[in-house]
This record gives sequence, structure tokens and C-alpha cells, in this order.
Amino acid sequence: MSSEVLLEEFEVLESIYPDELSKLSERAIRIDIEPDEQVEGEEPLKLALEVQYSNDYPDVLPELSLEIVEGSVDEEEIQHLLNGLRAVGSENLGMAMTFTLVSQLRDQLLSLVQSRAKRRKEEEHEKERQALEVEEARTRGTPVTVESFNQWKATFDKEMTVRKARDDEEKSKALTAKEREEYKRLQTRLTGRQLFERNRDLDVSDDNLVEEGAVSVDISQYDRTLTEEEEEVTFSDSE
Repeated sequence: MSSEVLLEEFEVLESIYPDELSKLSERAIRIDIEPDEQVEGEEPLKLALEVQYSNDYPDVLPELSLEIVEGSVDEEEIQHLLNGLRAVGSENLGMAMTFTLVSQLRDQLLSLVQSRAKRRKEEEHEKERQALEVEEARTRGTPVTVESFNQWKATFDKEMTVRKARDDEEKSKALTAKEREEYKRLQTRLTGRQLFERNRDLDVSDDNLVEEGAVSVDISQYDRTLTEEEEEVTFSDSE
């Protein structure tokens, strides 16, 4: 392409991108490009597209490069954007393609920002889901088994024994020597249940509970028979 034809394309581009385009040389330009819209929650993104035209342009693809102006783009993303530009450029060989390349890059940047926003929301939802699972597991507690209960019971009994010994010691400090002896005696007395567990023979029949020396009463000695006079006693309705 002659310099005159290329100059005409530059003039058209300058009218479309008056603030974004910079002419680097007779055969090279730079255009700052942003997405068509900003996505809420995502940082602004702006790249500079540098186009180096050869003498065979537009029958041959120009040399393309990208520079980060604002935001962040990793090397893999840069390569993906360039591949998309080259694919579109190959479809437009033989025609002035710079405007088409700029439009393609603007669309690609919007897709990039939108995919970032989608990925961020998915990550946030995943964190919320994991946090919910942790909270549910915390409130649900651990299933109780015989082994876990026995382990807990042993620990609990040990703690209660230590606590009781400490409480007894504190109480003992406030007592006189005589009161301490009485308190110890009361503490060593067995409860009814402890007595029963020590001697199950206490659960015996009533015959074994009769006190020694008790007198046996024969109720048959107290049978009473009515006399003839008592038998003749009657009651009238008038009485």
C-alpha cells in the first residue's frame, strides 16, 4: 500500500479516535482502547494497541502488540487477545482493517472484564457455601457414640472430682478444727443408695424385718361368738 493510501486511513482513524490515537511514525500508530462499559466491582482496564504496517498491507497482517495502560492483564490473557485480533485480521485481508481490529479488541476487553466479574461472584458464592457448611457442622455437633460418651464421662468425672476437692478445701479453711472433723464425718457417711449397693441383702422379705423379741399374736384367740340375748336383738322400722 502506498503512503498516500495509508495516510488516508490514518486521517479516518484520527477523526474517530481523536483523543485515543497517537501517530508513532509514517507506518505505525498507537490507540488506547477500553471496554465499551465498566463492570461494577471490577477495576478499570485500558490497553494500548500498537499497529506496525508493512509495505504489503492490507494484503498482509500488520504487526500487532499490546501494552497495559491501566489495570492488570497477565501474559496468557495478552496472548489470547492478540490471537483474537489476528484471527479477525486474517478475515479482512485486502481491506483497511484497523477500525475492525480496534472494535474487536474493545469487545474482547469487555468479555474479559465480564468473565472476571463472573469468576469473582462464583468464588464469593463458594466461600459463602463453605462458611455455611462449617457453621452447620459446628451447630450440628459431633454424633455421640458409646466410646465418645464413655470418654466424655471419664473426663467429666475427673473434672468434678478435682472441683469437689478444691471446693472442700476452700470450705475447710473457713471451719474450726472441730467443725472440720464433723464435716469430714458427714462426708464419709454412706447414703441409702450406697448402703444398698454395698449390701443387697437389705432387700429382704418382711419376715426378716421383724425386730428381735417381738411377740407373735394369734388372732384366732380373739374370735367372738354372740350370746343368745345378742342374737335375739332386732330393730323395728319405727326406731
